[in-house]
Amino acid sequence: MPRPFQSTKRGWLLLPLARHPTRSRPPSFPSQSSRKRVPQHDRSRHDDGLKKESSRFARSVLEGSTVALISLLGLGLGGYAYSLLYKKMVLDKIENAFKAGYSSNELVSLGRIAYGTRPDMIEKILERENWVPREEQSMIDTIINGAMRGRYHFIIGERGTGKRSLILESMRKIGGDGIAMLEAHNDLEVFRVRLGKAIDFEFHEDYIGSLFSIRGPRDSTPLLDIERALNKLEKVALRLRKARGRPLLLIINNIHFFKDDEAGLGLLEILQQRAEIWAGNDLVTVVFTSDEHWTFERLIPHSTNMNVISIRDIHKETVTAALKKYRARFHNEDVPTNVLDEVFAKVGGRLIFLNQVAKSNDMLATCKQINRKEKTWLLNKCWILGDSMDDDVEEQQKYCAAAMVLARALVLREASHSSTEEYKLPEIPLHESRQIITRADYIQGFDHINVVHIDANSMVRADSVPMQNAFREICTQEGFEEHLRATLNRLDELESLSRTREVAFRDPPQYEGGKVPVQTYCAKL
Repeated sequence: MPRPFQSTKRGWLLLPLARHPTRSRPPSFPSQSSRKRVPQHDRSRHDDGLKKESSRFARSVLEGSTVALISLLGLGLGGYAYSLLYKKMVLDKIENAFKAGYSSNELVSLGRIAYGTRPDMIEKILERENWVPREEQSMIDTIINGAMRGRYHFIIGERGTGKRSLILESMRKIGGDGIAMLEAHNDLEVFRVRLGKAIDFEFHEDYIGSLFSIRGPRDSTPLLDIERALNKLEKVALRLRKARGRPLLLIINNIHFFKDDEAGLGLLEILQQRAEIWAGNDLVTVVFTSDEHWTFERLIPHSTNMNVISIRDIHKETVTAALKKYRARFHNEDVPTNVLDEVFAKVGGRLIFLNQVAKSNDMLATCKQINRKEKTWLLNKCWILGDSMDDDVEEQQKYCAAAMVLARALVLREASHSSTEEYKLPEIPLHESRQIITRADYIQGFDHINVVHIDANSMVRADSVPMQNAFREICTQEGFEEHLRATLNRLDELESLSRTREVAFRDPPQYEGGKVPVQTYCAKL
């Protein structure tokens, strides 16, 4: 409502507006007596509703907690049961791995006879494959069948002497029962996989619980995984000791493939420690095979129960008799004695060469090919360059000259043999060989590339009869002595040049009083 105006002498005056009668009243509240009273039964009904709501909430909380606890308990019991089942399955798988015919090596020894072969052909196959009798076979049989206990074994011999074939033949006789065999490798990860395959152990890589763990069981080094596998193998051996009555057999072939470094030596130490413990308790018999002497040097200082077996070339009488019988049976050929003697003089009793010669159409031509191959290998690896060599090949030529010096010493040692004694390769003690080549570190390299072989008695000889023939042909050819002497002189010259420091003089500076004496100038330099 607009305010009224009143006229004055100075102008219009705005008058105050009167309050509305309804707005001026204070708000009225009902008195305590005038309030509506709630009945008593409605109030109790309201309290009962609140109690029911609270009890319903408590019941739901209790039910949810109970379900959660039961679920957690079930999950925990299920995980625990799975863990127990998984551990049992791991041990069962390892136990199954030692049954007959599990590994590929056993299938190699059993397959050509056990699968698809008529019984009347078994003897013929054995005669064709194992036509040379081996005197070491009986000893290997006692190891493989468990008759020899309380020891672990180190079998050493040249490449091609038949170490693996001896083991496979013994495995065939017992059906491969209780045996696990694997090949060594220079990479620890590869060896870890091969060990797992041999004993059927997955290293917990198939364990479901690793999906929920922060650090998985494979998050470790290969040595730790190998240690885990050996622990599982020990548990299986303990479980099978009473049932089998003889220890299990673990064969590691060609351990010289391990690197001669910290990791390789650590692996050898782990395997040897287990072999020592297992041999003393008749749990597992470990068999190592090697072609090189350095593995023997690493194992012998800590060996207590190790048995060393040297596999040598076959004797001449055995070779000639077996070769004559083989050629007569499978080639209808009556080989003269002089031809058999010539064959033995060219390839010796090395089984890998005899198999090639016996199955060939022309034995003498095959012998010549084998000798040519060995000589070419030696010349390609160790030939010397004479007095015209460049200084960049000094280290390589030191290695080659040492090989030629050692070959010459073996040829000279051969000349001192008596012609009436049985033919065998000339030998030089290891310490004397190092003295001859004036180096202690080259012998292991020669053994590694199969130029020479160092046996368990630390005797150095040519790796084979064809290699000794190559030594003889090279060292007796015309001009070899002069060529070797020129090479050694050139190496001495290069070594003396590397030790010599040249000092160049310049003209001394000019001074007012004349030149400074050369002695004073050199002293200042």
